[in-house]
Amino acid sequence: MTERIITYAEAIREAIGQAMETDENVFMLGEDIGIYGGAFGVSGDLYQRFGKERILDTPISELGIVGAAVGAALVGMKPIVEIQFSDFTAQAMDQIVNQAAKIHFMLGGELSVPMVLRAPSGSGTGAAAQHSQSLETWFAHVPGLKVVMPSSPYEVKGLLLAALDDPNPVIVLEHKLLYKTSGHVPEEQYRIPIGVSNKVRDGKALTIVASGVMVSRSLEAAETLSGMGIEVEIIDVRSLSPLDMGPINESVKKTGKVMLVQEAPNHVGFMAEVAARIAEGEALYFLTEPVKRLCGMDVPIPYAPQLEKSVVPQLDDIVAAAVEVNRGI
Repeated sequence: MTERIITYAEAIREAIGQAMETDENVFMLGEDIGIYGGAFGVSGDLYQRFGKERILDTPISELGIVGAAVGAALVGMKPIVEIQFSDFTAQAMDQIVNQAAKIHFMLGGELSVPMVLRAPSGSGTGAAAQHSQSLETWFAHVPGLKVVMPSSPYEVKGLLLAALDDPNPVIVLEHKLLYKTSGHVPEEQYRIPIGVSNKVRDGKALTIVASGVMVSRSLEAAETLSGMGIEVEIIDVRSLSPLDMGPINESVKKTGKVMLVQEAPNHVGFMAEVAARIAEGEALYFLTEPVKRLCGMDVPIPYAPQLEKSVVPQLDDIVAAAVEVNRGI
């Protein structure tokens, strides 16, 4: 495969464009995705390339957007919904949770809902409490929804194309801070299977499990830790539902220590599920230290930049916590 350096946002746009070129049933709908090019510039020139009938600029109504997408999916179309901020899915939870997620099951598999819902997630842009949440646990808790959190440009293209192949709804949560990051991405179409965790760094001292932006933050922390003689292994939980515990358990058995990192608040967070599954399996007997969770504080995201950074794990927090776990503190 040919590789080039492109941004996370460009990788998404390329995946959508290639899918639309390949399948005339694929279309996109959302707020400001047309001439404006999207709130985060993701849709870019797709409106000029495919026209207003396939890049649908919608009114400000998340309930209506997702409802229209569910209906279109039921009659054989493949809608890609862009929600401007993941926080706004709260306006469409009935359509997402009670309709899209359940129709295939309730109708005995006779109908499917091949809908992809994309949403910018997380903090770090000064967007304050109503535009900066990490809501992945909401969706991962719902049977019938698949949930992925791509951590790099390569991951987002492969997971998005895989999501478009899925016969039922997939939620793709894209961290805002990743849109401008760059990486190697093949120009050709490729798929990353949903439901497969990925080891992104080898190590023997400690296992770090992370997703989304916390993967790159953990990789950066790993370089600092390496200089201190602590080689960490990092597992990217790129698919929250279904969740693949295989690489996590194998890593925990090897290192005997594990730290679970997430931006979302600690209380009832997704990493609590990972911790529980470690405790329920044979990996528990290989632990030499208790499972450590490093999570966001249980507070709304503040507007002030200093406060915003203080309530979610940053590079220095990951390094400090990893040192403590490695020393058995």
